[in-house]
Amino acid sequence: MTKKRQLRFTIIRSLVAILIALLVATILIFISSAGATFAEKLDATREALKQMLAGPVFRFSKKNGTAFEAKRLADILAAMIPTTFTGLSVCIMFSANQFNLGAEGGIMLGAFVSAMAAIYLPLPAWLHPVAAVLLGGIAVAVTMLLPALLKTKLNVSEMVCSLMLNYIIMYVIKFLMNTYLADKTRGQIMSYPFKETSAIAPIVDNAVFSGAKLSWGFVIAIVAVILCGLFMYRSRWGYAIRMIGINQDFAKYSGMKVGMIIVLSQVLGGFLAGAGGGIEMLGRYTSFSWSALPGYGWTGITIAILAGNNPYMVPFAAFFMAYLSKGCDLMATYAKVPAQLIDIVQGVIFLFFAAEQFLSGYRQKLVVKSAEEEIKLAKARKEGVTNA
Repeated sequence: MTKKRQLRFTIIRSLVAILIALLVATILIFISSAGATFAEKLDATREALKQMLAGPVFRFSKKNGTAFEAKRLADILAAMIPTTFTGLSVCIMFSANQFNLGAEGGIMLGAFVSAMAAIYLPLPAWLHPVAAVLLGGIAVAVTMLLPALLKTKLNVSEMVCSLMLNYIIMYVIKFLMNTYLADKTRGQIMSYPFKETSAIAPIVDNAVFSGAKLSWGFVIAIVAVILCGLFMYRSRWGYAIRMIGINQDFAKYSGMKVGMIIVLSQVLGGFLAGAGGGIEMLGRYTSFSWSALPGYGWTGITIAILAGNNPYMVPFAAFFMAYLSKGCDLMATYAKVPAQLIDIVQGVIFLFFAAEQFLSGYRQKLVVKSAEEEIKLAKARKEGVTNA
């Protein structure tokens, strides 16, 4: 199948999965909506869908009508920052067929280490956030050596190991915060304030961007997408990662150092998750107060699946998930529909993307069509050579 048709199939498959998920959401909204009659339930469903699908960028008012809301769009773009990094992290690890789920704990550890660097490292303003984010990324990269080496040396399941590692990270951080690092003068468990030199500034210093906490981390995330895409599709290391993911035995037979590449994929994925946590912490918060796993890693898994493990598609998937999350929050506020609906939508999307046979018939038709065109082209070339 040609690259053009492969891309078309991927896009159509993604859209169909999303539409089915939204259809399931619509049915659930109708069932759970308030109303004694069918017409009342239908009106409530329509209002809820309006808030979910258009509310993230438009404000609805009986007095002023419908108006574009720049602040809401900025909120969505800001929410993309951590999930773009976790999406990239999962993309690289999954591309090597390594089902490492450590991005969730990784982004929390990266945020924690960056926060400690923001508090205790005396550095100039231009260097402080860079050093803090790098330390957060390196800390998680080193931590991801544990599941990577256990996988390559002892064949321990990286999925189980990384899943348990998430909770070890969370409880170690909670222990350190509760015992040594919390500011006891505050009413809740949180760290001392960050130094002003560590802050990642908003892209534009106005009410919209500053209020939405849309920092330069968004630009860094887009740069990370480009670099990861170049790494995966324009470097021999990226090629090796993808080949191991497609057929590990063939890669090993071809002379690739499979163990080293597996470790590389998980370490690089860990660095991205840790850096994303640091950027989120320094761009949005003034002190560390996370007491539980933030959920960005789990969303990153959905984003990677939506993107088909293609780094270039990660921002679009991250935007979709952030948009949907914002819409569900607004729907819960204005239409009295449970915000947990986004978990159902994510689950349905995950289900159809994980199903290898979903739209397999359509894919087979595209493969056959491409093969027929190649045969016709080969015959035409052969006839042209014969006539010449």
